[in-house]
Amino acid sequence: MNKGKQILIIGAGLAGAVAARILAENDCQVTLLEQRGQVGGNCHDERSPDGITFHNYGPHIFHTNNREAWLFVNRFSAFRHYQHRVLSYVDGQMIPFPINRDSICQLYGLDLDIYGVADFLEKEVARSSFNNPPQNFRDVVVSQVGEILYEKFFHNYTYKQWETDPRELSAEIAGRIPVRQNRDDRYFTDRYQGIPEAGYTRLIENMLDHARIKVILDTDYLANRAAWDRGPFDLLIYTGKLDAYFDYAYGRLAYRSVKFEFLTLPVERYQPAGVVNYPNDYDFTRITEYKHLTGEKSALTVICREYPTADGVPCYVILNAENIGKRQAYLDHVQELEAAGSHLFAGRLAEYRYYNMDQVIVSVMEKLAAWMQAVS
Repeated sequence: MNKGKQILIIGAGLAGAVAARILAENDCQVTLLEQRGQVGGNCHDERSPDGITFHNYGPHIFHTNNREAWLFVNRFSAFRHYQHRVLSYVDGQMIPFPINRDSICQLYGLDLDIYGVADFLEKEVARSSFNNPPQNFRDVVVSQVGEILYEKFFHNYTYKQWETDPRELSAEIAGRIPVRQNRDDRYFTDRYQGIPEAGYTRLIENMLDHARIKVILDTDYLANRAAWDRGPFDLLIYTGKLDAYFDYAYGRLAYRSVKFEFLTLPVERYQPAGVVNYPNDYDFTRITEYKHLTGEKSALTVICREYPTADGVPCYVILNAENIGKRQAYLDHVQELEAAGSHLFAGRLAEYRYYNMDQVIVSVMEKLAAWMQAVS
């Protein structure tokens, strides 16, 4: 039985909050530790002094085809319907991104139907050089759009983002980038999409608002690990950095961070879409204008420029051969702990993986369902 079991959760981001709520609703007593002074992890958002909501760690758009994940988050916030659109500033033009029929027609001054676009891309790929089957990020993208479009839209952006040759990055990263032959200019095509009307921080606060959940902020578990590990806990759920948990036994896993530069501007609209990428110009990778996402009305607007950096809050895992090898060494130990039923590792940092928000939720649900069945 789960009733009365004592659970210690490390991290009050999305993974930790979802785990806490599910366990509390299954009669467990949950203690949740958060190193920062607020909940939400990298989903944290707030309002500017002028009343405009912005996301502290880059734009977060909830999108999923998983009905269970969608229904779960909607228990804790109403959602604003929002279809995310991105433009890329290429050759002096704002071009729809991901690449679609309109992107190609606008860039080259063509008038192609869907079959013409397919033929255009096929010819571009045929005259390009890449490993087949694809072995890395560059190979995957070139195999879809050819070398010229790769250079215009992807190469410089990728290098700015990762400060790594795209040939050294895992093909897994490119798997997140679609290419379309129709005119669909939405960044995501999932059935369910939106932004929490009250913000992500409020959503997670609501998720953690339960009599059997105790949240302790400004508390670094790893700094006082021995004391917490002596506590009367039946399960530890860890959502922090994977390498840090094991005291960097196999070396540090690399992450990219971002310097976020927020500006409040005296204009109602700054740009024509929520996000504009700048692959070939400037030091920043993109600009986000948050009013597109939130639908808020104001004579002012808040934008954010993103400058990738090696130091700071971990935002993106760097999936190259070295880090993938280290990850596996750590995950071998994770498997042993999880098999014993004493630990679960969940979320982007703890699994050193790319996860969309819905994937985090589904992963946590599946892990907890298996654990609860095993101990019942």
